[in-house]
Amino acid sequence: MDSSQLEVFRAILNKQLDQLLEQARTSKTQLAAGAAQEAEYLDRAAASTDQAMLLRFRTRESRLIKKVRLALERIDNGTYGECEICGEPISIQRLEARPVTTKCIDCKELEERDEAIYK
Repeated sequence: MDSSQLEVFRAILNKQLDQLLEQARTSKTQLAAGAAQEAEYLDRAAASTDQAMLLRFRTRESRLIKKVRLALERIDNGTYGECEICGEPISIQRLEARPVTTKCIDCKELEERDEAIYK
């Protein structure tokens, strides 16, 4: 992968990181606002369900933020776009579809088949 392609992916990842951090700030504000509200019994049950869903979203956001930061580190250290299992280049199409990926399609498919067998 050449330096211009790396810079395109760096820009994509930085934009994604900015969006995720903004979503995290919004979620945090919503959680705090929900906790401060006092309501009737049924309203509290609905609010509790909403907060549980927001917490799940926050967990997902946190994981994705970590993956984006790790992908940016891989760009910095020159390993971005290399499969962490076989060491072969990850296709540009795969990186465009999932910029945080660490595995080529062949290794990922093998991993998923193995997971399906052991479930």
